[in-house]
Amino acid sequence: MPTQTKPFKVDALTVQIFSDVQALGAAAGDYSGSIIRQAIRLRGAARIVVGTGNSQLHVIERLAGQPDIKWSAVEAFHLDEYVGIGPDHPASFRRWLEHHLVQNVRPGKVHYLAGDAADYQAEIHRYSNLLMQAPIDLCFVGFGENGHIAFNDPHVANFSDAALVKRVRLDEVCRRQQVGEGHFPDIESVPVEALTLTCPALTRGGTWICCVPDSRKAAAVKCALEGPVSTACPASLARVHPHAYLYLDTNSASLLSSQLVDKAIENN
Repeated sequence: MPTQTKPFKVDALTVQIFSDVQALGAAAGDYSGSIIRQAIRLRGAARIVVGTGNSQLHVIERLAGQPDIKWSAVEAFHLDEYVGIGPDHPASFRRWLEHHLVQNVRPGKVHYLAGDAADYQAEIHRYSNLLMQAPIDLCFVGFGENGHIAFNDPHVANFSDAALVKRVRLDEVCRRQQVGEGHFPDIESVPVEALTLTCPALTRGGTWICCVPDSRKAAAVKCALEGPVSTACPASLARVHPHAYLYLDTNSASLLSSQLVDKAIENN
């Protein structure tokens, strides 16, 4: 496989393969910045949903360093949060968002999803209402090792969900991923539930930026691109989004079929 391919299509999804995670993050961060600047030009504001976790580090760092973004006009959300975890917990996604984006660029508004809310139904209602107040311009959507997007694991994902935010039970593959990425010392420490944006909430995003590096994600990438569009692999939903962009490295693309790899090379 070449060290970098030109973009190619899998259904509606635009895919590009990069030599490493740094190149992947740079390309995705630059394009994300252009989407935000365009939204601010057109509407005076931009609303973004930020993916958190190891796979998103390079793109968010690159985005935070983008020039000429009027961050005071940006409203930020995040994808999910563990039930029962406070914002100071090392694995909290609120903490991740604060540390890697908010404290560096100071968006005009940041809406944190409270996994330790006293009333979870009230928190779900509050966050859903915030999401509905205006269009979402950009979503950063990673793929889990089991093909999840946000915390929509296969057993709870619903492409026609009536809810925008819901409380879900995490499957074992998802929980083991959190240990493998170093967020928790063992699986017993990983919460069994989370609050998550649903699949329809994510599809409200005008553009999806999907950064999926690492060989641990290779099986999920293959399933998402070569299997059916199905909740068996929720990430496959990216293939029907009209403005979705998948950024892979050679490791996460390593299990793709020769037909797709040949397509990538032909476009190079």
